[in-house]
Amino acid sequence: MTASLTFRLTAQGLAALLLGASLAGCGNLSGSVSRDTFKPFVPEVVQGNFVSNEQRQALRPGMARAQVREILGTPLIASLFHADRWDYAFSIQRQGVAAQNFRLTVYFKGDVLEQVDSDVLPSESEFAGRLVRPQSVGKLPPLQASEEELKKFTPASTPAARAESTSAAPAPAALPRSYPPLEPAIR
Repeated sequence: MTASLTFRLTAQGLAALLLGASLAGCGNLSGSVSRDTFKPFVPEVVQGNFVSNEQRQALRPGMARAQVREILGTPLIASLFHADRWDYAFSIQRQGVAAQNFRLTVYFKGDVLEQVDSDVLPSESEFAGRLVRPQSVGKLPPLQASEEELKKFTPASTPAARAESTSAAPAPAALPRSYPPLEPAIR
């Protein structure tokens, strides 16, 4: 009787031990998985009208609206309530990098440019550099060849080798004197 009682206690103890171990494992799992483990992919996005520093420097007070539109393009915001103001804005959003926002506001008096207000704008080359990710290149082999290695690639200079190379190559086929017409003859 004691043997069966001991076995029952052991089976119950084993079940309790297994349950405790599985719960401890689940608790440890949540500690090892952080919030940064599963991040969604965020594509690189350039939004708005890109305006470079070179375009900003081309603007001069007294220019007509058509000239400003030729240099900067269509404004992102042209409000009916602020007909004398055009707003240009653009942003660059990359994963792992803080968003970069730029703006430029152009004020008109009538049909003539009066004032330009803007952030510090990147040049075209700086903007292109921000879009391209630097790629690491592995170690490149040295580009050197010894005289013996170069001789492997030079054509044979003996007369017998030249005769073999000319006889081994087939003679080019003779070209026809005339070709058939591309279009059928008109009847």
